[in-house]
Amino acid sequence: MRGPALAIRRYREADHDAVWAVHNLALHQVGAHVGNGPWDDDLHHIGEVYLAAGGEFLVGECGGRLVAMGALRRLSARRAEVARMRVHPDYQRRGFGQAILTRLEARAAELGYAVLSLGTTVQQTAAQRLYEKNGYAETCRTRMHGFDVIRYEKTLQGR
Repeated sequence: MRGPALAIRRYREADHDAVWAVHNLALHQVGAHVGNGPWDDDLHHIGEVYLAAGGEFLVGECGGRLVAMGALRRLSARRAEVARMRVHPDYQRRGFGQAILTRLEARAAELGYAVLSLGTTVQQTAAQRLYEKNGYAETCRTRMHGFDVIRYEKTLQGR
């Protein structure tokens, strides 16, 4: 049994604490948490960094509980970054990451973006499979905050 479906909607300020909790839990679970610091400031200013700047921030609720999230950050008129993709550890392997990614890609197309990029650590193998299954191609590998990071890119259909 898969349980309740995921209801996806736009972030609201009242979601802040739940988003922060899912962010930290999901990164700890895969061993990719560097600790909290200024690199997390965007999560304390989602309205400004994402929503008011030509991007998007979606949350997913299951049974009234915020359990998934993902964002689009504008890089240029034609490019955006998929960011902050997280699913609460207790709700993984239910297709929730796929649902958020699908909605973010649709929103990116609505906003006129032609190319999406993203990064994930080498520890996050489920995320790598998700992105590759959805047509993201590896472009390079870098290091960030002590982690090896794989960068991906995808050109949206019809763009």
